[in-house]
Amino acid sequence: MPLPEEIARFIGQTTSTTYEVERGAIARFAEAVGDPNPLYCDQEYAGKSRYGSIIAPPGFFGWPVRGGGPSDDLVALVSQLSAAGYARILDGGIEWEFFKPVRAGDKLTVTSLVKNIVERSGKTGKAIFLFRETTYTDQNGETVAAARQTTIHPGGQSEEQ
Repeated sequence: MPLPEEIARFIGQTTSTTYEVERGAIARFAEAVGDPNPLYCDQEYAGKSRYGSIIAPPGFFGWPVRGGGPSDDLVALVSQLSAAGYARILDGGIEWEFFKPVRAGDKLTVTSLVKNIVERSGKTGKAIFLFRETTYTDQNGETVAAARQTTIHPGGQSEEQ
């Protein structure tokens, strides 16, 4: 059964937002996850390291500028999935690639592409699988990280029910 057009139209769409990486936020994140590495909070130590300055722990990319949050397109997609009976969201996994350190003061452009959306049936019923690819590019145009993420949106009724 093909995807409803109101959901399929999101395939291939990209969204973009800007994140700012602030030194204090790096230190707070590292503290919150229990990582005492001085590269994340000690300017003197980090300055003498091969990085030359404070860097962010892998997976921390700062905060969206001006309260950015999820894009309107992503909100619209989740709303369409919910209206079609796929209101729940499960984490289907994420694969990261890290290319260069994120530094305090970086401004990152975060671009997310809806790579594919498929509906699958299983023992517990139907589910929509949403596949996205996200790149994180610094102010110099260099990619610092990339991610491939799957979210699973269970819904519908099992054929046994």
